[in-house]
Amino acid sequence: MTVDALRIRPAVPGDAAALARALLRNRDHMKPWEPRRPERYYTTEGQGERLRDGGVRWLGVDGELIVGAVTLSGIVLGPFRSASMGYWVDRDRTGRGLATALVEEACRGAREELGLHRIQAGTVLRNHASQRVLAKSGFERIGTAPRYLHIDGAWRDHHLFQRILHDDPPPRS
Repeated sequence: MTVDALRIRPAVPGDAAALARALLRNRDHMKPWEPRRPERYYTTEGQGERLRDGGVRWLGVDGELIVGAVTLSGIVLGPFRSASMGYWVDRDRTGRGLATALVEEACRGAREELGLHRIQAGTVLRNHASQRVLAKSGFERIGTAPRYLHIDGAWRDHHLFQRILHDDPPPRS
């Protein structure tokens, strides 16, 4: 998929170094919305571990530069068929539709490749830009969770959102 000449593609283990550079470059930009991370998180080794240790990721790429990502984690199959979603966009690429395109690609992959029924996402209450992305992508707000995640050094309330991808029954096992 492309957005303004940017490609959206699945992450691969070889992306660890470029992903570490992108996250380090955007560390201050993402600080209000992210948990505090150990220094290893911002290294090639740390990102290599994350790429190997579960979740499904797509990257927004401009040439060799990673400028955004979306991750599905906590994937549960069986009768639940659900995942949690998180995403980020490079500080110099906000407001251009990349976050919406990343979220849409994750929803497509969740349905078509993983067979998921639903995706959930949460935002810090004051993250209005992320809430607009979710609304544009067909997510509905389903509630507010007090002290939901430890973000930027404190337990933060979050608005919770979901998108139902389809109502087909789960495959029989």
